[in-house]
Amino acid sequence: MAIRNIFDEVRAVKRDIENLTIEQMKSEREANPDLLLLDIREIQERVDLGTIPGALHAPRGMLEFWADPASVYYRDWFREDRRTVLFCAAGGRSALAVSEAKRDDSDAGDVRADVSGAGYESQGGGGPYIAREQGEE
Repeated sequence: MAIRNIFDEVRAVKRDIENLTIEQMKSEREANPDLLLLDIREIQERVDLGTIPGALHAPRGMLEFWADPASVYYRDWFREDRRTVLFCAAGGRSALAVSEAKRDDSDAGDVRADVSGAGYESQGGGGPYIAREQGEE
């Protein structure tokens, strides 16, 4: 089995999905208060770095299980009529997850965008993350 270059695959996937800038995501949230913004990073990333205010957490490894109404792990914030935007640190995981949802015609709803580089822009002080408050879950 040949080992694929994951960065080539992410670049290819990003050509076929909607990619939002942080500013576009902010504008979209203002226009659509029902927008589901999902942080798909690992929990430790969220703990260490904070997250975008109002974002819900759905770790990448559980995303499909939480989005499937037939799953015992289903989360009712996934709805077919709800626009869903995913983000991670650099945009690779979210791009692959959006591509997977599009390919499977996901029950997760209108999953078709990722916020490219949300985490990295935050680390430089220009991004949307806020620090986690003490005791916040």
